[in-house]
Amino acid sequence: MLHAPTTPLAERMRPKTMDEYVGQEHLLKKGASLRKSLDANVLPSLILWGPPGVGKTTLANLLANQLKRPFYTLSAISSGVKEVREVIKKAENQGMFERAGAILFIDEIHRFSKAQQDSLLGAVEKGVVTLIGATTENPSFEVISALLSRCQVYTLQSLEKEQLELLLKNALERDEYLSKLDVQLKETNALIRISGGDARKLLTLLEIVISTFPQDAKIEITDEVVFSIAQQNIARYDKDGEQHYDIISAFIKSIRGSDPNAAVYWLARMIEGGEDAKFIARRLIISASEDIGLANPTALIMANNTFQAINTIGFPEARIILAQCTIYLATSPKGNGAYMAINQAQELVKSTGNLSVPLALRNAPTKLMKQLDYGKGYKYSHDHPGNFVVQEFMPEEIKGASFFQAGSSKREREIEEDIKQRWQGKY
Repeated sequence: MLHAPTTPLAERMRPKTMDEYVGQEHLLKKGASLRKSLDANVLPSLILWGPPGVGKTTLANLLANQLKRPFYTLSAISSGVKEVREVIKKAENQGMFERAGAILFIDEIHRFSKAQQDSLLGAVEKGVVTLIGATTENPSFEVISALLSRCQVYTLQSLEKEQLELLLKNALERDEYLSKLDVQLKETNALIRISGGDARKLLTLLEIVISTFPQDAKIEITDEVVFSIAQQNIARYDKDGEQHYDIISAFIKSIRGSDPNAAVYWLARMIEGGEDAKFIARRLIISASEDIGLANPTALIMANNTFQAINTIGFPEARIILAQCTIYLATSPKGNGAYMAINQAQELVKSTGNLSVPLALRNAPTKLMKQLDYGKGYKYSHDHPGNFVVQEFMPEEIKGASFFQAGSSKREREIEEDIKQRWQGKY
C-alpha cells in the first residue's frame, strides 16, 4: 500500500530549476529584462508584484540558486526590525568570505511598516544584500519611495489556462506519489475556476480531490466531481483569491452603473470579509477618474479625501466614510472621456513611435539651441486676448489628431463644444 506523503503537493512540485518554472515568459524568455540580468550574472534589488500563486517565492529561490548567492528569507507577517537587522548582520559577516552578495527575500513586503522598510535602506544601498520583495499590492502605494527607488519592479502576470493545465499534468506525471495512482484528468475548468488561477491552490485542490478516492480506485476527475468535493471548502470571501477580484469587479461595475444599493452591498461584502480599507479606497479613486472624470471633477477630490480619511480613522468607522464615497460616486453623473482619450493617445504613440517635438515647442536653455531654432516661432499664450492663440502643438505627422470625445455627460459635451469653438473646428 502506498503511503501518502505529508508534504503538500504544491511544495513537492515547487520547481528546482528555471527549466521547470511555468509562466512569466515576458520576464524570463531570451532577451527579456530579467533574463538579461541573469545571463550577465547581475541581479539588482527588485520587487516582484503580482497576484497570489503565480510563482513569486519560487522565482526568488530560483534566482538565488542560479546565481549561487547566499539566500535569506523573512516574512513581513512575523518579522520586525530586530529580525531584519540580524539577517543583515549575518550577510555582512558572510560577505567577508563570499564574493557574491547575499539575497534577502521578504514575502508580503507590503505589510512591512515604514520603520521596518527604513531598516533595509542602508544594506540595500551599500550592496550588503540584494533585496527581493514579493507583494500582491501595488508597490507604488505600499513600499516607501526611498526603498522603491533602489529597486527594479517586475510585474508577474496571472497564469493562463494552458499553463495551469500544464501544472496539473506535471503533477500527475512527475509527482512520486500521484504518478503511481490511476488518475484520469477529464476536465479542468472547475479546478481552475475554484483555485482562481492560484497555482498553489490549484495543486492543493487537486490533492484534496484525489485523496477522497481509495488508492486502488480508477480516479476520474470531472468538473462535477470537483465541485461536489470542493463546495464546502469555498470561502464566503477569500481576499487573496478569485472572490477578491470578482467582488471588487462587481463593486466597481455597480458604481459605474449608477446603482448605489448594489455598490453598498458589495462594499459590505468586502468589509465583512476583512478586505483592506486602503485597497477599496484606491479603487474608488480609480473609478472617480475612469467612470466619472470630467462629468464631475469633484468626484476625484471626494475619493482622494476618502483615502486620506480612512488612513486617519481606520476600521470600524472607516466603513462609514467608504459608504459615503461609494454612494456619492454611484449617484454622480458619469463620463469616461478622459479614460478613452488617454487610451487612444497611447495607441497612437505605439503605432507612430517617438515623433520629434516641433522646434517651436522645444526648450532652448543654451545659445547653441537657440541658433538651431529651438523655441523659434512659439507664441506665448498670455500675450494674446483670452490667454489663447491658435498654434500647432502636435508633431507634423499627426497634427489634427483628436482623442477627447464627449459622451452623454452634459459637462463633457460643454467641454467638447468649447474645444471646437476655440480651435475653429480643428478638432
